[in-house]
Amino acid sequence: MDKIKISAVSYLNSKPFIYGLHHSEIINGIDLQLDIPSVCAQKLLDGKVDIGLIPVAVIPKLNPNYIISDYCIGADGKVASVILYSTVELNEIKTVLLDYQSQTSVKLVKILAEHFWKINPEWSTTTENFENTISGTTAAVIIGDRTFGLENKYAYTYDLAEEWQKFTQLPFVFACWVANKKVPDEFIAEFNKSLKFGLDSRDVLIEVLKSTNEYSTDIHNYLYENIKYDFDYEKKKALKLFLGYCEKM
Repeated sequence: MDKIKISAVSYLNSKPFIYGLHHSEIINGIDLQLDIPSVCAQKLLDGKVDIGLIPVAVIPKLNPNYIISDYCIGADGKVASVILYSTVELNEIKTVLLDYQSQTSVKLVKILAEHFWKINPEWSTTTENFENTISGTTAAVIIGDRTFGLENKYAYTYDLAEEWQKFTQLPFVFACWVANKKVPDEFIAEFNKSLKFGLDSRDVLIEVLKSTNEYSTDIHNYLYENIKYDFDYEKKKALKLFLGYCEKM
Protein backbone atom coordinates (compact mmCIF):
# COMPACT_ATOMS: atom_id res chain seq x y z
CA MET A 1 0.00 0.00 0.00
CA ASP A 2 1.31 3.45 -0.94
CA LYS A 3 2.19 5.77 1.90
CA ILE A 4 -0.15 8.70 2.52
CA LYS A 5 1.71 11.90 1.71
CA ILE A 6 1.38 14.65 4.31
CA SER A 7 2.71 18.22 4.28
CA ALA A 8 2.94 19.88 7.69
CA VAL A 9 3.95 23.41 8.65
CA SER A 10 7.53 23.58 9.91
CA TYR A 11 6.90 26.36 12.48
CA LEU A 12 7.20 25.99 16.25
CA ASN A 13 3.40 25.96 16.60
CA SER A 14 3.16 22.64 14.76
CA LYS A 15 6.01 20.89 16.62
CA PRO A 16 3.62 19.01 18.95
CA PHE A 17 1.84 17.55 15.90
CA ILE A 18 5.13 16.58 14.27
CA TYR A 19 6.36 15.04 17.54
CA GLY A 20 3.17 12.99 17.84
CA LEU A 21 3.39 11.69 14.28
CA HIS A 22 7.08 10.79 14.62
CA HIS A 23 6.48 8.97 17.91
CA SER A 24 3.50 6.90 16.78
CA GLU A 25 3.15 3.79 14.61
CA ILE A 26 1.47 5.94 11.94
CA ILE A 27 4.87 7.30 10.88
CA ASN A 28 5.53 3.98 9.11
CA GLY A 29 2.55 4.53 6.81
CA ILE A 30 3.06 8.17 5.89
CA ASP A 31 5.47 10.32 3.92
CA LEU A 32 5.78 13.41 6.16
CA GLN A 33 7.10 16.59 4.57
CA LEU A 34 7.79 19.87 6.40
CA ASP A 35 7.11 23.14 4.59
CA ILE A 36 6.11 26.77 5.07
CA PRO A 37 2.29 27.26 5.02
CA SER A 38 2.06 28.51 1.43
CA VAL A 39 4.00 25.47 0.18
CA CYS A 40 1.79 23.11 2.22
CA ALA A 41 -1.20 24.66 0.52
CA GLN A 42 0.27 24.51 -2.98
CA LYS A 43 1.30 20.88 -2.61
CA LEU A 44 -2.26 19.96 -1.60
CA LEU A 45 -3.76 22.04 -4.44
CA ASP A 46 -1.42 20.38 -6.93
CA GLY A 47 -2.18 16.88 -5.63
CA LYS A 48 1.45 16.32 -4.61
CA VAL A 49 0.28 15.37 -1.11
CA ASP A 50 -2.93 13.84 0.21
CA ILE A 51 -3.19 15.81 3.47
CA GLY A 52 -1.87 19.21 4.49
CA LEU A 53 -1.80 21.42 7.54
CA ILE A 54 -2.85 24.35 5.39
CA PRO A 55 -3.83 28.01 5.86
CA VAL A 56 -7.62 28.00 6.12
CA ALA A 57 -8.03 30.68 3.43
CA VAL A 58 -7.03 28.02 0.89
CA ILE A 59 -9.79 25.55 1.83
CA PRO A 60 -12.40 26.96 -0.64
CA LYS A 61 -9.91 26.50 -3.50
CA LEU A 62 -9.81 22.75 -2.87
CA ASN A 63 -12.53 20.73 -4.57
CA PRO A 64 -13.16 18.40 -2.88
CA ASN A 65 -11.87 19.25 0.58
CA TYR A 66 -12.18 17.35 3.83
CA ILE A 67 -11.19 18.68 7.26
CA ILE A 68 -10.09 15.45 8.87
CA SER A 69 -8.85 16.37 12.32
CA ASP A 70 -10.15 17.37 15.74
CA TYR A 71 -7.10 19.65 16.00
CA CYS A 72 -5.94 22.84 14.33
CA ILE A 73 -3.58 25.79 14.72
CA GLY A 74 -5.74 28.39 16.45
CA ALA A 75 -5.74 31.14 19.03
CA ASP A 76 -8.14 32.61 21.55
CA GLY A 77 -6.70 36.09 21.98
CA LYS A 78 -3.02 36.73 21.33
CA VAL A 79 -1.33 34.21 19.05
CA ALA A 80 2.05 36.01 19.36
CA SER A 81 3.25 34.94 15.93
CA VAL A 82 0.98 36.68 13.39
CA ILE A 83 1.69 40.35 13.84
CA LEU A 84 1.33 43.68 12.05
CA TYR A 85 4.45 45.68 12.90
CA SER A 86 4.58 49.45 12.42
CA THR A 87 6.51 52.54 13.46
CA VAL A 88 3.28 54.60 13.34
CA GLU A 89 -0.30 54.14 14.55
CA LEU A 90 -2.87 52.34 12.42
CA ASN A 91 -4.46 55.47 10.96
CA GLU A 92 -1.06 56.72 9.76
CA ILE A 93 -0.08 53.53 7.90
CA LYS A 94 0.09 54.07 4.12
CA THR A 95 1.50 50.73 2.94
CA VAL A 96 1.34 47.20 4.36
CA LEU A 97 3.84 44.56 3.26
CA LEU A 98 2.12 41.17 3.19
CA ASP A 99 3.92 38.03 4.32
CA TYR A 100 4.29 35.67 1.35
CA GLN A 101 4.22 32.58 3.59
CA SER A 102 0.46 32.43 4.30
CA GLN A 103 -2.70 33.55 2.52
CA THR A 104 -4.72 33.38 5.76
CA SER A 105 -2.78 36.19 7.42
CA VAL A 106 -3.08 38.27 4.23
CA LYS A 107 -6.85 37.85 4.13
CA LEU A 108 -7.16 38.42 7.88
CA VAL A 109 -5.31 41.75 7.90
CA LYS A 110 -7.37 42.98 4.94
CA ILE A 111 -10.63 42.04 6.70
CA LEU A 112 -9.53 43.79 9.88
CA ALA A 113 -8.43 46.88 7.94
CA GLU A 114 -11.74 47.25 6.14
CA HIS A 115 -14.27 46.15 8.74
CA PHE A 116 -12.61 46.85 12.11
CA TRP A 117 -9.78 49.36 11.85
CA LYS A 118 -11.44 51.32 9.02
CA ILE A 119 -8.20 52.05 7.19
CA ASN A 120 -7.37 51.69 3.51
CA PRO A 121 -3.61 51.21 3.01
CA GLU A 122 -1.86 50.10 -0.13
CA TRP A 123 -1.16 46.35 -0.04
CA SER A 124 2.22 45.15 -1.23
CA THR A 125 3.32 41.57 -1.95
CA THR A 126 6.73 40.44 -0.71
CA THR A 127 9.58 37.99 -1.08
CA GLU A 128 12.34 36.89 1.29
CA ASN A 129 13.89 39.40 3.71
CA PHE A 130 11.04 41.91 3.45
CA GLU A 131 11.01 42.01 7.27
CA ASN A 132 13.84 44.54 7.25
CA THR A 133 11.97 47.18 5.23
CA ILE A 134 9.52 48.41 7.90
CA SER A 135 9.95 52.17 8.29
CA GLY A 136 7.99 55.41 8.22
CA THR A 137 4.43 54.76 7.11
CA THR A 138 5.27 51.30 5.72
CA ALA A 139 4.15 48.49 8.04
CA ALA A 140 4.37 44.73 7.58
CA VAL A 141 2.57 41.53 8.51
CA ILE A 142 5.07 38.92 9.69
CA ILE A 143 4.09 35.39 10.67
CA GLY A 144 5.59 32.32 12.27
CA ASP A 145 8.92 31.88 13.99
CA ARG A 146 10.35 35.05 12.39
CA THR A 147 8.25 37.09 14.85
CA PHE A 148 10.19 35.79 17.84
CA GLY A 149 12.50 38.44 19.23
CA LEU A 150 10.70 41.33 17.51
CA GLU A 151 8.51 42.18 20.52
CA ASN A 152 10.26 45.47 21.26
CA LYS A 153 11.74 46.34 17.87
CA TYR A 154 8.82 48.44 16.57
CA ALA A 155 6.73 51.12 18.27
CA TYR A 156 3.41 49.49 17.39
CA THR A 157 2.48 45.81 17.21
CA TYR A 158 -0.97 44.51 16.39
CA ASP A 159 -1.56 40.81 17.08
CA LEU A 160 -4.01 39.77 14.35
CA ALA A 161 -5.68 37.01 16.37
CA GLU A 162 -6.21 39.39 19.28
CA GLU A 163 -7.60 42.05 16.92
CA TRP A 164 -9.95 39.47 15.37
CA GLN A 165 -11.19 38.55 18.85
CA LYS A 166 -11.85 42.22 19.64
CA PHE A 167 -13.75 42.48 16.35
CA THR A 168 -15.83 39.26 16.56
CA GLN A 169 -15.55 38.03 20.19
CA LEU A 170 -14.42 34.73 18.68
CA PRO A 171 -11.17 32.75 18.54
CA PHE A 172 -9.35 32.38 15.23
CA VAL A 173 -8.24 29.38 13.19
CA PHE A 174 -5.08 29.79 11.14
CA ALA A 175 -4.58 26.27 9.79
CA CYS A 176 -6.47 22.97 9.61
CA TRP A 177 -5.58 19.44 8.62
CA VAL A 178 -7.27 19.08 5.24
CA ALA A 179 -7.38 16.20 2.74
CA ASN A 180 -8.02 16.57 -0.99
CA LYS A 181 -9.63 13.13 -1.22
CA LYS A 182 -11.52 10.67 0.95
CA VAL A 183 -9.25 9.16 3.59
CA PRO A 184 -10.18 5.88 5.35
CA ASP A 185 -11.88 6.36 8.72
CA GLU A 186 -9.37 4.02 10.35
CA PHE A 187 -6.51 6.23 9.21
CA ILE A 188 -8.25 9.39 10.44
CA ALA A 189 -8.78 7.83 13.88
CA GLU A 190 -5.11 6.81 14.09
CA PHE A 191 -4.01 10.21 12.78
CA ASN A 192 -5.99 12.08 15.44
CA LYS A 193 -4.68 9.73 18.11
CA SER A 194 -1.11 10.55 17.03
CA LEU A 195 -1.77 14.30 17.10
CA LYS A 196 -3.28 14.01 20.57
CA PHE A 197 -0.23 12.09 21.75
CA GLY A 198 1.96 14.93 20.54
CA LEU A 199 -0.13 17.52 22.38
CA ASP A 200 -0.10 15.41 25.53
CA SER A 201 3.71 15.20 25.25
CA ARG A 202 4.32 18.95 25.10
CA ASP A 203 6.26 19.05 28.37
CA VAL A 204 8.79 16.53 27.06
CA LEU A 205 8.96 18.28 23.69
CA ILE A 206 9.49 21.69 25.30
CA GLU A 207 12.53 20.46 27.22
CA VAL A 208 14.01 19.10 24.00
CA LEU A 209 13.34 22.37 22.15
CA LYS A 210 14.79 24.47 24.96
CA SER A 211 18.03 22.52 24.79
CA THR A 212 18.51 23.56 21.15
CA ASN A 213 18.42 27.32 21.94
CA GLU A 214 16.75 27.72 18.55
CA TYR A 215 13.77 29.81 19.67
CA SER A 216 14.01 33.25 21.27
CA THR A 217 10.59 33.03 22.90
CA ASP A 218 8.93 31.46 25.95
CA ILE A 219 8.23 28.08 24.34
CA HIS A 220 6.07 26.79 27.18
CA ASN A 221 3.82 29.85 27.18
CA TYR A 222 3.59 29.85 23.40
CA LEU A 223 2.61 26.18 23.03
CA TYR A 224 0.20 26.20 25.97
CA GLU A 225 -1.25 29.72 26.10
CA ASN A 226 -0.89 31.33 22.67
CA ILE A 227 -1.65 28.37 20.43
CA LYS A 228 -5.01 26.66 20.98
CA TYR A 229 -5.16 23.30 19.28
CA ASP A 230 -8.71 21.98 19.80
CA PHE A 231 -10.88 22.47 16.71
CA ASP A 232 -13.96 23.07 18.85
CA TYR A 233 -17.39 24.61 18.25
CA GLU A 234 -16.25 28.22 18.75
CA LYS A 235 -13.36 27.79 16.33
CA LYS A 236 -15.62 26.18 13.73
CA LYS A 237 -17.97 29.13 14.13
CA ALA A 238 -15.06 31.54 13.71
CA LEU A 239 -13.78 29.69 10.65
CA LYS A 240 -17.20 29.89 8.98
CA LEU A 241 -17.34 33.64 9.67
CA PHE A 242 -13.81 34.20 8.35
CA LEU A 243 -14.43 32.23 5.14
CA GLY A 244 -17.65 34.22 4.68
CA TYR A 245 -15.64 37.44 4.74
CA CYS A 246 -13.08 35.92 2.35
CA GLU A 247 -15.83 35.01 -0.12
CA LYS A 248 -16.90 38.67 -0.31
CA MET A 249 -13.39 39.99 -0.93
